[in-house]
Amino acid sequence: MAIVDYDPLTQEWVSFEWNESDETFTIGHHQDIEPVLEANKLMALDTERTQAGMKESFWHYAKIPNIIAQKWMVEKGVDLFDRNHEKAVFALLNDPEYRYLKTTHKNHSIK
Repeated sequence: MAIVDYDPLTQEWVSFEWNESDETFTIGHHQDIEPVLEANKLMALDTERTQAGMKESFWHYAKIPNIIAQKWMVEKGVDLFDRNHEKAVFALLNDPEYRYLKTTHKNHSIK
């Protein structure tokens, strides 16, 4: 496997792997999301920040790493950047599997 691109800001990298036996290649997208998840956990503990944000009509609900947004698009057909997918995005964020993407312990949904 060879790393062909790296972004130090997002800690994302792209890999290239050649399979000699069947002459195919694989391009992989990777990201170290641990720093984001740890920051989200700390933000979720700050209940005053959540309450203030809700009162000000600006609630920082989640921070979603690019690699997760890409995974949702490929595996679930959910586009984080498409307003028509808001209900599906909130459903995923409220799923226990993705709870550490949230910066709050509260739940929000789109009706």
